[in-house]
Amino acid sequence: MGYGRRGGEQLASGIGFDVAPLRRSDAYFAARGLTLLKTGREHRLAVTQEHWSMEGRDPAIVTTKEKLKEDARIEKRREPIPTMHTPWDYSKMEYRWGMGIDLGKCTGCNACLVACQSENNVPVVGKVNVAKSREMHWLRLDRYFDGDEQNPTAVTQPMMCVHCETAPCEYVCPVNATVHSDEGLNEMVYNRCIGTRYCSNNCPYKVRRFNYFDYTYDTPDVEKLHMNPDVTVRSRGVMEKCTYCVQRIERARIDTRIAGRHIADGDLQTACQQACPASAIVFGNLNEKESKVTKAHEDERHYYVLHELGTRPRTAYLARVRNPNPELA
Repeated sequence: MGYGRRGGEQLASGIGFDVAPLRRSDAYFAARGLTLLKTGREHRLAVTQEHWSMEGRDPAIVTTKEKLKEDARIEKRREPIPTMHTPWDYSKMEYRWGMGIDLGKCTGCNACLVACQSENNVPVVGKVNVAKSREMHWLRLDRYFDGDEQNPTAVTQPMMCVHCETAPCEYVCPVNATVHSDEGLNEMVYNRCIGTRYCSNNCPYKVRRFNYFDYTYDTPDVEKLHMNPDVTVRSRGVMEKCTYCVQRIERARIDTRIAGRHIADGDLQTACQQACPASAIVFGNLNEKESKVTKAHEDERHYYVLHELGTRPRTAYLARVRNPNPELA
């Protein structure tokens, strides 16, 4: 209904558009005979994605059950490509972290975004700064349109740092603030970062966020208690991004080390994975053959976004497969 707020409320007063005056007791959820008229006024929208066409690059692949086996787009976006870099051998490592996201399950509810923001002490910057492309949330929900221009279908795609094996951000940082861990994580060392933003310019996924302001400088000590103590509260002038919830990885590592065992599949969940009501996100150890994330990376629908750039992401996406009833489609 627009979630409009009337004036006089203490919180969110005047936000959105209130359609309650249009509703009647005999037509509570639907009404006929309404007329739309142009007002001549404009309303500015603060959005983080301003382009919804995939331009043939297909970051969010949509196909049908009949075309799945012969869809060349999927195979093309996971086949080996030439590289001048010698691939690192992770077979001797105990853990090789990775993620899988099933677009067929994603409903676009944004629960993952809210969970990530809460878990990682990501500041809320407000509509004005979002409109200036200064959003801070590490995870975003992209939306693309597919199919006939007159009757398109929409597909949503969670997008965060995909932890590239050959990460473009790492080569341009002059102070080695963004580095690769021996378990395959693309890490950010906040106290090294000097804010050049070269890494953001070089990131093809545009998932890095720069702290333009110190959003917590005047936060009272009592209010600081709502923040996650396991995650650094970043200050102004540093770059930040998804870490695959590295604090949860380290907590699981400590707990299992005390118990004298290996981190098993299911011992660890990222915040976005835990919050997803459709279980569209899986995370775990790619060196474990029976883990859910390994099976996702071996699924016939899996592919890598912008694979042609040679970044070799650790996050695999599973194409959305539609199977509509021909009598209804």
